[in-house]
Amino acid sequence: MTQTAPQQDHRFPCDQCGADLRFDPGEGQLACDHCGNTRSLDTAAPWGGAISELDFRRALNEALPLEEMEETRVSTCPNCAAQVEFDPNVHAAECPFCATPVVTDTGAHRHFKPKGLLPFAFDESTARASMTDWLGALWFAPNGLQDYARKGRRMQGIYVPYWTFDADTRSAYKGERGVVYYETHTVVRDGKRVQQQVPKVRWTPKSGRVARFFDDVLVLASRSLPKRFTDALEPWDLSALEPYRPEFLAGFRAEGYSVDLDEGFHEARAHMDRVIARDVKFDIGGDRQRIHAIDTAVSDVTFKHILLPVWLAAYKYRGKTYRFVVNGRTGRVQGERPYSAIKIAIAVLIGLILAAIAGYIFATTQ
Repeated sequence: MTQTAPQQDHRFPCDQCGADLRFDPGEGQLACDHCGNTRSLDTAAPWGGAISELDFRRALNEALPLEEMEETRVSTCPNCAAQVEFDPNVHAAECPFCATPVVTDTGAHRHFKPKGLLPFAFDESTARASMTDWLGALWFAPNGLQDYARKGRRMQGIYVPYWTFDADTRSAYKGERGVVYYETHTVVRDGKRVQQQVPKVRWTPKSGRVARFFDDVLVLASRSLPKRFTDALEPWDLSALEPYRPEFLAGFRAEGYSVDLDEGFHEARAHMDRVIARDVKFDIGGDRQRIHAIDTAVSDVTFKHILLPVWLAAYKYRGKTYRFVVNGRTGRVQGERPYSAIKIAIAVLIGLILAAIAGYIFATTQ
């Protein structure tokens, strides 16, 4: 595949003043911050229609239609390697993932078009409130960081790339079923002979077949954030996915995927194998199970590229970068837990004082 569809513009001029419209999560429509004009998404031509799956094998063989690909202008962060789209009129900015200064370049990211997305459900002020509440509930968090986060710059709304995979699987297995039974043994305990029930396991060979259809196995397609953060933002309500349309991206940024399709499927397959192993154990039955071999045939593999909404803050405090992410649909917060050495020292000192007081009271009462 040597060609791509032309680059798409995510900017929408206001009909009244010409300023850029942005997507308003609260109202679910485009809004102009300059003159207050609004535009319903229903008045715009549909972008992608229904959310459809793409054939995985055809994609690997570069045999998909031209219209499934596009190019976007991105800047690559020199620190965390995030590939983030910037507005054409922006020439320098900070990376939203690690707060590193980035000079925008003219690089192009050629990728599969997103098929669907979950639009942001609330605005930046709500996301900031969720983050500061989360910070306030952390023990030993530095007060300076909490104040800096409250008074610092605005959080960034980022659409983070994901893959979803569907697949039909049929597995043949060999293993053993274990049934627990008890034998009575006589043992000597405290000089007395007593009877004791000793558990034993009787193993019998077991083989069979299991089948499962996997729908929307979700795989993160970004390396910019620790996976433990993004995993903790789940669950995502993928049944609420909207067909992709660039209006949803107006006023937000989108990250290009850095985990390739085949690598993403490798991770999805590992998830499938874990679920299949659980199905096999259930099919073996009994009290214990041993699995010796599983042979799985995978067919009808399809995929789609989707975008999920995350509010992101990256703060540099006393030479260290702290990152916080907020699920743009549920408000769930995750981040790098900060610690205050002063608060920890004070807590230890108070603990020692209380222990000394308790010891003194106990000694005097004796």
